Amino acid sequence: MKILLTGAAGFIGFHTARHLLARGDSVVGIDNLNDYYPVSLKRDRLAELQKFHGFTFRRIDIAGRGLAEELGAQAADTDVIVHLAAQAGVRYSTENPYAYVDSNVTGQVAVFELAARLPKRPPVAYASSSSVYGAGEAAPFSEAARADTPISVYAATKRAGELLAHAYRDIHGVAATGLRFFTVYGRYGRPDMAPWLFTDAILRGRPISVFNDGRMRSDCTHVDDIAKCVVAATDRILARPPGDVELTFADIRLAARDLDFQPRVTLRDGIADFVGWYRTYARL
Repeated sequence: MKILLTGAAGFIGFHTARHLLARGDSVVGIDNLNDYYPVSLKRDRLAELQKFHGFTFRRIDIAGRGLAEELGAQAADTDVIVHLAAQAGVRYSTENPYAYVDSNVTGQVAVFELAARLPKRPPVAYASSSSVYGAGEAAPFSEAARADTPISVYAATKRAGELLAHAYRDIHGVAATGLRFFTVYGRYGRPDMAPWLFTDAILRGRPISVFNDGRMRSDCTHVDDIAKCVVAATDRILARPPGDVELTFADIRLAARDLDFQPRVTLRDGIADFVGWYRTYARL
């Protein structure tokens, strides 16, 4: 199967690409390698992917609107689009909201326009976020819960992406599955997230910063479990064509039923794995 994967140099994109390549799919990965966090980490991820024979990389900004033209014939026989490119980071969206509109809204339109124009009209599995639930929803959050009161620009753009996917299904018949991720962590994770920040501070003997008097709670999902879920979503849609909140807690019953999703990596084991990798990566 030929997969077009956006955000290939990103955290979740990298792990998803590895799973797809390991099972024998060919992957055309695209990424703009933006500098929201050190590009060196993104290049290190790409170096791992380039060890696979079936991987091809193109440096493209999906917000540039010329996605179909830039990819040209390379995308013509795409079977599935896995759209994981996005401007990450909730807090940064208060400083630079336009970056989120460009990547998460304009970029979403660009990807779905591409899907609508390709010969196979490939289905799209795309990344949403648990942030869409806002602060007022009772935990655990489920797919049936309302998601119309976002409290950050990041969350609003992710919810907009979901509504755009719905519109493209009705207008162009593009099948899509959106996945609302809950605080993903693991090897090659982002430097702006707690596992990296805490691990780095502890290994260097520095204090850690704790927000909101320590009342922040978050459902954490290991990236390996997320990547497997994304891969499962690509199979499912192929089979059926045409600011920070205080608590996140996922109701995964539908994911377990429809995608056979059952997290296997415990938080203790996942953090231990991340710390072991980070100690080597940071040469500590």
